[in-house]
Amino acid sequence: MKEKKSNGLSKEEENKIREAFKYKDWNELKTQNSWMIFKVMSEFVEGFEKLDKIGPCVSIFGSARTKENQEEYKQAVEIGAKLVRHGYGVITGGGSGIMEAGNRGAHSEGGKSVGLNIELPFEQHNNIYIDSDKIIDFDYFFVRKVMFVKYSQGFIVMPGGFGTLDEMFEALTLIQTKKIGAFPIVLVGKAFWGGLVAWIKEVLLEKYHNISPPDIDLFHVVDTPSEAVAVIDKFYSEYMLTPNF
Repeated sequence: MKEKKSNGLSKEEENKIREAFKYKDWNELKTQNSWMIFKVMSEFVEGFEKLDKIGPCVSIFGSARTKENQEEYKQAVEIGAKLVRHGYGVITGGGSGIMEAGNRGAHSEGGKSVGLNIELPFEQHNNIYIDSDKIIDFDYFFVRKVMFVKYSQGFIVMPGGFGTLDEMFEALTLIQTKKIGAFPIVLVGKAFWGGLVAWIKEVLLEKYHNISPPDIDLFHVVDTPSEAVAVIDKFYSEYMLTPNF
């Protein structure tokens, strides 16, 4: 276990903060920034090359900590399988928990199973249900987010933590600001999402007016896998589109 100081930070965490304030000369900055630029470019190139021809997919977001015996894991497996049966591939963050479950469901039906893995010092590792040619490892969260948004025709959000909320609000923000199309966003689990949805309506909208009334319609809240996939199907049927568009 890493030793924590009185401020709650480990030595490694404290060094990262100090590094941000450290003076660097021009050559050091140029070398560091050049390396980062090429690394970012390489991640974009790999992502585009591997995902350009995957066809219509739905991203499943959710906690990496969800266990196999939990109801949410079982629901995610069913959602992944149903999506494949309805003609979609599945994209997840590539790790354990809900991500593994979504890939597992897609894999069980012989569908496309994509994993966009992020390299972390804990929790994250590729699950075994991702297609071998559709595993991509990222160092940068922002590159990974671009891939989620660029190659997804819908988003299904299971219970999760900060990362799940980040991905959900990223999609909502891009749709709200019309940077991407109004793809369906489905939150699964009324008991889990109810408090957040109430806060969005009562605080963001009604009290502070920080969003507009139509923004509430950018997402749907459901309880079952069948309801979640039905939202995706209904959205595309209204535009007379099928999953092989």
